[in-house]
Amino acid sequence: MDQFTPLRAVYPRPVFAMLAGACLTLGACASDTRRTADSAATVAPADTVPSTEGMVEVPGGRVWYRKLGNGPGTPLIALHGGPGGTACRFEVLAPLARERPVIFYDQLGSGKSDHPADTSLWRVDRFVAELSAVRKALGLTRVHLLGHSWGGALAAEYMAAAKPEGVESVIFSSPLIDTPRWIADADSLRAQLPVAIRQVLDEEEKKGTLDSPAYMAATDSFYARHVRRLPVADEPRCAGVASNDTIYRQMWGPTEFLSTGSLRTWTRAADLKNITQPTLFIAGEFDEARPRTLDEFRSTMRDAQLVVISGAAHAAMREKPAEYIEAVRAFLARVEQPAGR
Repeated sequence: MDQFTPLRAVYPRPVFAMLAGACLTLGACASDTRRTADSAATVAPADTVPSTEGMVEVPGGRVWYRKLGNGPGTPLIALHGGPGGTACRFEVLAPLARERPVIFYDQLGSGKSDHPADTSLWRVDRFVAELSAVRKALGLTRVHLLGHSWGGALAAEYMAAAKPEGVESVIFSSPLIDTPRWIADADSLRAQLPVAIRQVLDEEEKKGTLDSPAYMAATDSFYARHVRRLPVADEPRCAGVASNDTIYRQMWGPTEFLSTGSLRTWTRAADLKNITQPTLFIAGEFDEARPRTLDEFRSTMRDAQLVVISGAAHAAMREKPAEYIEAVRAFLARVEQPAGR
C-alpha cells in the first residue's frame, strides 16, 4: 500500500540499486521501463503557483501540510499512500492549483510531521480523526477528496465512519477498498510472474527469510510490473523526506502482496453504495489495484466512473502525469458545472 516504490522505504538505497539490477537479470524490467512521451512530459512545477505550508494539531501530535494555489474552485485535499508514506509526490498536481487550492499533508508519523513513538496511534480511526482535524484547522468547509492507495482506504473509511459534510466529490486513485480482494488480485498477478521468480517468493516465505537478497529481488520484480513500471520525473521536494516503515508493517505488512497487519481483514466495499457524491476511480492499466476490480466497485455506486491510464501502473499519477491530471480536471469540471462555476 506504500505510495509508489515501497522498497525505497523498507531498504537502504544501495540495496534498492542492487535489486534494480537483479530485476533485469530475472527478466522483469527489460520491457517494462521504456520511456513514453507522456512520462517524460514536463508538468508545470509547483513553485509557479502561490503556496503556503505549516503545522496543524491533530490527535497524537502535529502534521505538516502544504497548500498550492488559491484559485476559485473548490479545494482538493489529497491523502497519500502507505500507511506511513509521504505527501511530497502530490507536487505533481500543481497544474490543478491554477484552478483551485490543492492541499496535502504528511500523515502523523511520516515525512515532515511529528514522529511519535506511541505505536497505538497507528489505527484507522485515528487517521480519520486526523483528516477531520486538518479540515477544521484549515477551514476546508467544502472539498473534493482524493485518496491514493492507502489514502483511498482512508477516504473510504472517512466517508463511511465520519459521514462528513461538505465533500463535493471523491477520487479513489489506485485505492485499497477491500484487503481480502486486494490480496486475491495480488495473488493473481503474482501467478503471472516467471516460474523462477515465483519459486523464490514461495521458498523464502516458507523459510521466513523475507529480508534475503533473493526475496527482495523477486519482490522488486512484482513492483517493477505493477507499482512503478515507467520512468518518472525527479522529486526535489521529496529529498530527505522519510516515510515510516514501522507504520507500514504494523498496519499492512512486509510487502505489497502480503498483508499481516491490522488492515489484513479491512474492507469498506459494502459501504461504497452509501457514497452519493460523484466519484472517480482512476488507476493504471497494469496497476496492482486492478482496474477490473475497481470497475466492480464502481458499479455498486450511484454516480461513479472509472478512468484507466494506458501503460501505467500504481504510480500512474507520476508515470503519466498529463493524462492523470487531465482526467481529474475533467471530472472536477463536471462536478462543479451544476453549481454554475
